Amino acid sequence: MSSIIQLLPDHVANQIAAGEVVQRPASVVKELLENSVDAGATDIKLIVKDAGKTLIQVIDNGKGMDVTDARLCFERHATSKIRHAEDLFALHTKGFRGEALASIAAIAHVELKTKQDQQELGTHIVIEGSKFISQDVAVLPKGTSFSVKNLFFNIPARRNFLKSDTVEFRHIIDEFERVALAHPAISFVLYHNGSEMFNLPSSNHRQRIVGVFGARTNEKLVPVTESTEIVQVQGFIIKPEFAKKSRGEQFFFVNNRFIKSGYLHHAIMAAYEGLLKDGCQPGYFLYLDVPPNTIDINIHPTKTEIKFDDEHALYAILRSSVKHSLGQFNVAPVLDFERDANLDTPYNYERKEAVMPMVEVDRNFNPFAEDKAVKSSVGSNTPSPAKHFRKQERMPAWESLYTGITTETQEFEGTDFEEEEITGSLFNENEVEQAVQTTYQIHKKYIVSPIKSGMVIIDQKRAHQRILYEQFLKNITVQHGSSQQLLFPLVLHFNKTELDLIREMKSSLENTGFVFAEVNHDHVVVSGLPVNVSESEVSILLEELINDLEQEVPDSSFSQSDSIAKSMAKSLAIKTGTLLTEKEQENMVNSLFACKEPDVSPFNKPTFITVSVEDLDKRFAV
Repeated sequence: MSSIIQLLPDHVANQIAAGEVVQRPASVVKELLENSVDAGATDIKLIVKDAGKTLIQVIDNGKGMDVTDARLCFERHATSKIRHAEDLFALHTKGFRGEALASIAAIAHVELKTKQDQQELGTHIVIEGSKFISQDVAVLPKGTSFSVKNLFFNIPARRNFLKSDTVEFRHIIDEFERVALAHPAISFVLYHNGSEMFNLPSSNHRQRIVGVFGARTNEKLVPVTESTEIVQVQGFIIKPEFAKKSRGEQFFFVNNRFIKSGYLHHAIMAAYEGLLKDGCQPGYFLYLDVPPNTIDINIHPTKTEIKFDDEHALYAILRSSVKHSLGQFNVAPVLDFERDANLDTPYNYERKEAVMPMVEVDRNFNPFAEDKAVKSSVGSNTPSPAKHFRKQERMPAWESLYTGITTETQEFEGTDFEEEEITGSLFNENEVEQAVQTTYQIHKKYIVSPIKSGMVIIDQKRAHQRILYEQFLKNITVQHGSSQQLLFPLVLHFNKTELDLIREMKSSLENTGFVFAEVNHDHVVVSGLPVNVSESEVSILLEELINDLEQEVPDSSFSQSDSIAKSMAKSLAIKTGTLLTEKEQENMVNSLFACKEPDVSPFNKPTFITVSVEDLDKRFAV
């Protein structure tokens, strides 16, 4: 009987390992960028085509590899980072397991060009699906160029699971931003389909954040600095007034490695307590420097989760340092009973000398002049000219309108004056008497309306979402939406990736009623809005729309229009707790049942329930 357990061939083992290491093109980008950083590069270029499905190329000016290392780097568990098990707790580099390049080479066409500074010639290696095709000597510049073409070419099932180019490129940008923010001293350039997306020169942390997220980010940043024996904290937090509903600009870096930590995020939320609106998330770029032996970074395949020795102390330090920065820079309100803000001297008056006030007195003024003029005219039949002049001068202007009109009521024959305010009615008296309220609002959340078999209870938020969704979807597909022009156009600032999304869905938004006068490299100018959108809602609406589309952008234009209609309906629908008048309630009921699918909201949740008279009778039966 043959043995059941057998060793896997190397190419099969590499493909299995690739399932852990390479989930999507962004995983390849992350591994290659981190290798370039570990190689000591000061200039890194990332070239991407078709969101990484066709080509991912990383070019750096690092120290490169010799012939032996260039061939050995594609073997499983071959690494230059560790020698002993103890080295796992003294890591200062990115990758260390030695599986990345072997896994990538198993599922793609790989081309490696590398050369060290002291060598005259470099090495050129071509691998397709773990098979070595060629290895040649070539004239190359110092550094390494790593090209990954036709990802998942030999695993069609994995390739079919990839999302649209927009979604996959969004994940690539996320990985690119994480590495670029962690290493501001390195210059990064990103090209996608021949166009330059990012060009980040060597700079400091603040300049790198501004370079990635736009020039308007600079005014939002508040510095954070704290040094203890456990951890050294530095970086920036975003002012509370710029908090967003999405969790986009939130970055933790531990020893220059991006991590995700819900526990540390809760510490930031605790520091912002009382300063944020409901549902808003703070933004932060925090760099934590801890001793390598106090963390374990080998607990997750993607190494984005870290185990800390003393999480409670780290939580307290992070919370207090963020709270201190909010108070130090007067971002948070300060309560001081000894200080009167009205007595503070403005900066521009600090060195000025006091100016003596000038007092002017009318020495010819006589308060009794008028009384004397009145007494002198007593007994005289002819009024004094001065007295007549003063009377005309002191008479208020509005009294001249009523001169010569007696206070007695003048009556005219055949004329009757109506004393009632209501002079007429749009309805007949019988109709007014018969008109009764047909809808009722309960707890500012539900609308109750009687029907023939009982009553219907409507969720006003979900019902309004369904109404708006079908309205926006119709406007997008028919390409006709009403718009109201703004007297003063709105200027809204976004980063480069958000502007790319706005350009992509610009035509669909214009069909709903938006009018974009300009879409620039860092801002958009909105000159027209849909009729049911106010100016104060535009910024929030576009941010939520971008956030929804970043999570999942479908391939077809109809599906993208569907996502836009859903997102706008979710943002503009009336919220729970909104008081509706009787007319608004009736309009809500009528509009809901005029929809094609009134039973469910755009997110497949029920919009109403019916309660029959029989059900009520059963409840009252004893």
